[in-house]
Amino acid sequence: MGHPITVSKSADRTVTDTKSVPFGMVPTTHMFMASYRDGAWQDSRIVPFQDLVLSPLALCLHYGQTVFEGMKAYVMNTGDINVFRMEKHHDRFNKSLVRMCMPTVPKELFYGAIEELVRVDADWVPIDGSLYIRPFMIATEGRIGVKIADEYLMMVVCSPAYQYYTQPLRVKVETKYVRAAEGGTGAAKCGGNYGGAFYPTNLAKEQGFDQVLWTDAATHEFIEESGTMNAMFVIDDVLITPALSGSILDGVTRDSLISIAADKGIKLEVRPIKYSELVEAFDAGKRVEAFGAGTAAVVAPISVISINGVNYNCYTGEDAVMYRLRNYLLGIRKGDVPDTHGWNHVI
Repeated sequence: MGHPITVSKSADRTVTDTKSVPFGMVPTTHMFMASYRDGAWQDSRIVPFQDLVLSPLALCLHYGQTVFEGMKAYVMNTGDINVFRMEKHHDRFNKSLVRMCMPTVPKELFYGAIEELVRVDADWVPIDGSLYIRPFMIATEGRIGVKIADEYLMMVVCSPAYQYYTQPLRVKVETKYVRAAEGGTGAAKCGGNYGGAFYPTNLAKEQGFDQVLWTDAATHEFIEESGTMNAMFVIDDVLITPALSGSILDGVTRDSLISIAADKGIKLEVRPIKYSELVEAFDAGKRVEAFGAGTAAVVAPISVISINGVNYNCYTGEDAVMYRLRNYLLGIRKGDVPDTHGWNHVI
């Protein structure tokens, strides 16, 4: 059974210049919606962007059944539009949904929704930026009672995106609060993971930092993530990133950079890394690069890491390995570099 999509286009097709507007504040003209009822997806539609009507009893508002994805579309040098790594994002979306006891989305529905929405709002994809695409799902069944919902709404909204961070970040290693623990939902993109991180992140901002480097819940010795991104380091020209676990998200940008490093002959180590290893490298005078890797920021350089109250300066020079990786990744997305991995999904 297919998933036909009805399209109701807005009479107002004005495209707003959003380059000077903070990320994620201006939606494109249209959005996608599909409802899950009676055990099946139905009523797939693209409509003008509008507010939702939900029952105050909707289970998503009470018990946390909310999951999202984040992906991007780019204008290639051919003029075509490329949605980057659709398959990987679809797979991760479904894994998150399974963890939250929510219905999975068939590939045909996921691909069709994004392809059609990007086509309808193609004028919103900036040549000098990207179109951020946010698929998400919420539990809509109206009932106060702790249960797995029977009704859901899947949506896709978009917003033009440019440079997420304008300056290298100052971060602190967090050794009191945790983002996630083994056996929890750290590997899923559910809303609660982000809400639970706000308080310690806000404390760090009050101390003059932009973000935190999360450590493991059991020992607070091993670095896990950088804010809402995967953490990556370059020490002695070796790219190091923590191995995936139940408390670390399988980042698509992380996975892409690992593959590019292998292609470019950059030495790579995917393994646990203690923050004490960073201290040893800094104290030995080694060149240390640190950066976050994520869909929104792509590569977010870190200039300062505070460890137990001591600030250490990271290398952010123009010849840094992280910039080589970022530029090569952008080259693939724009079509300037051969897409040997089949990552580009051209609309």
